[in-house]
Amino acid sequence: MSSVSPDKRRKMESALDQLKKYTVVVADTGDFNAIEEYKPQDATTNPSLILAAAKMPAYQHLLDQAIKYGIAKGGSEEVQVTNTMDKLFVSFGLEILKKIPGRVSTEVDARLSYDKDEMVARALRLIALYEEAGISKERILIKLSSTWEGIQAGRELEEKHGVHCNMTLLFSFAQAVACAEAKVTLISPFVGRILDWHKENSDRKSYEPHEDPGVVSVTKIYNYYKKYGYSTVVMGASFRNVGEVKALAGCDLLTISPSLLGELTQDHAVVKPALTLQNAKACDVEKVHLDEKDFRWQHNEDRMAVEKLSDGIRKFAADAIKLETMIKEKMLNVKNGQ
Repeated sequence: MSSVSPDKRRKMESALDQLKKYTVVVADTGDFNAIEEYKPQDATTNPSLILAAAKMPAYQHLLDQAIKYGIAKGGSEEVQVTNTMDKLFVSFGLEILKKIPGRVSTEVDARLSYDKDEMVARALRLIALYEEAGISKERILIKLSSTWEGIQAGRELEEKHGVHCNMTLLFSFAQAVACAEAKVTLISPFVGRILDWHKENSDRKSYEPHEDPGVVSVTKIYNYYKKYGYSTVVMGASFRNVGEVKALAGCDLLTISPSLLGELTQDHAVVKPALTLQNAKACDVEKVHLDEKDFRWQHNEDRMAVEKLSDGIRKFAADAIKLETMIKEKMLNVKNGQ
C-alpha cells in the first residue's frame, strides 16, 4: 500500500490529468505529431491550423498527395484547387484519427458561411472523402460558422444526413440558443477571442479567470443547455491562458492548443469542476425561442459577437486563400514536371 495521502497524490497529479476527470480533453491543432503525448480524446482543426501545418516540412507529403489527387480528378483550375483543399483537410483528419480514439473536426470553407446549400454540399463531400478512406461519419464532426445560414446547414446535415456538426465562431448567447434549437451535435463557444475584444475595447487589461468575459459567456451557455436538457454538447475553444481552461473544468469538452496542453502537464495546482449540472439546474436563466428575425436582432445587439464573428470569418477566409495560393504554385510545378 502506498503511504501517500490522497491530497498529496492529487498535488502530484498534473492539472491536465485532473481536468480529464471532469471534461473531455481535445487537441486543437493540425500538427498531429504534437498531440500524442497529451492523449486527447478528440482533435479539432480549422483553416488557419491546416495552413500552419501545411507549411511545415514534416507534412509536405500530404500536400503533394492532395495535389496529385486534385489534378487527377480533372476539371477547371478552380475545381482542381477545391478538390485538393478538401483532400488536404481530410488527409490531415485521417492522420489525426490514427492518434486519437475519438473524433476529428474538419471545417467547411469559411467563404461559404452565408450559403446554406453550399455548406451542406461541401460537408457531404468531406464526409464522402472520409468514407472512401474507410472512416465512418461517426468519427467526424463537420465545422460550420455559426451564422444563421451555417446553423441551418447544421440542422439539415444532422436531420437529413446523420452528419455530426460542430458549430464554430460562436460568440453570442443568441448563436448558442439557435444551435440548441437546430439540434446540432456540438458547439464551440470561443473564450480567448472574447477576452481579446474586451481588452481592445475597454480600459481593463486583466481579469481573474472566473471573471474573464469569455469564461462567463461559456458558463452561461453551458448552464442554459443543461438546465433545459438540450442534447447539444458544449466544447469551450480559443484559450489564451491555462487559467481560462481551469475555470471551465466540468464543461462537456474543451479544445486546447498543444502549447497550453504542455503548460497543463507542468501545472500541479488542484483542479476542481467549475461547471456542474447542479449549478446549471439552479441557475436563473429563462428559456427563449429564436426564429430567424429574433436571432438576427438578438445577435446584432451584441457588438462584440457581431465584430468577432465577422472578423473570424474574414481571417479563416484569408487563410483559405493563402492555402489556395500555395496549392496553385505547387500545382504549376507538378504540371511543368518540376
